[in-house]
Order: sequence, then C-alpha cells, then structure tokens
Amino acid sequence: MQQMWLVGILAATLSMGSASAQEVPAGEQALGTISLPRSVMADGKPLAAGSYQVRLTGQSAQPTVAGQRGDLNRWVEFVRGGEVRGREVVTVIPAAEMKDLNSSGRGPRPGASGTRVEMLKGDDYLRVWINRGGVAYLIHMPPA
Repeated sequence: MQQMWLVGILAATLSMGSASAQEVPAGEQALGTISLPRSVMADGKPLAAGSYQVRLTGQSAQPTVAGQRGDLNRWVEFVRGGEVRGREVVTVIPAAEMKDLNSSGRGPRPGASGTRVEMLKGDDYLRVWINRGGVAYLIHMPPA
C-alpha cells in the first residue's frame, strides 16, 4: 500500500515537471513585433529605435542561474527588413510561474497575449515583455 502511494506521488511529480517543460518552445519561434521608443544596447551593440520582429532562437544563453532549467534563458533576435539587426538574452517564464511575477498587474496577464515596452524606474533599462501562448518573455536592455 505504501509503495503504491509513493509511486502515485512520483508519477504526479513527473507529470507536473513535463507539463512545465512542454510550455517552453524548444526551437525558433516568432514572438511578435515591437516598437523600441529609443536606441538601446543589445548584446553590447547599439540597436536603433524603431519597429522590429522579435524571434526566439533555439540557442540557450550561458551561463544559466544555478538550479534553473537551461531552456529558460535563450537568445532573441531583432529583425527588420529580413535582416537580424541585434540580439539579446531573454528570460522565459512558463505560464505556471506567471502568477508569481505579475503581482503588480502592469504586464501582460497570464493567458493573455500581448506586448509591453517600458523604461524601468530611473531609466536604467528598457524592458520588453512579450506574452505569447501564456508564456512570458522578458528582455532587459540599457539605453544606448
């Protein structure tokens, strides 16, 4: 009886872990179009203000935070006119973790699709927040 109970707990734990892993896309994916209100630094290089297609790559950003899944830090590309103009690290937040992050109500709501581009307090960083399919993508870039 005790073994059956332990097997049940293990099965439930494994299924929850695989559900979270399934929420994060494995390869490339178009995330949408954003408009940068000012020039920023992306991967240490200037990225001009303007409209860009944002594309998630399959490439993990290293190093990851100790204990964090490797697929939660990836690279995105900023594309204009069919050409990659810049790239930056994106933090991927599965839908199951959105409730912990979005307590202010200022970003896209869990389950809602949308984007938000805003300067953070003190104008130290521009935050791009994209929500697609219930998964949030956060990009932080300093002004150029």
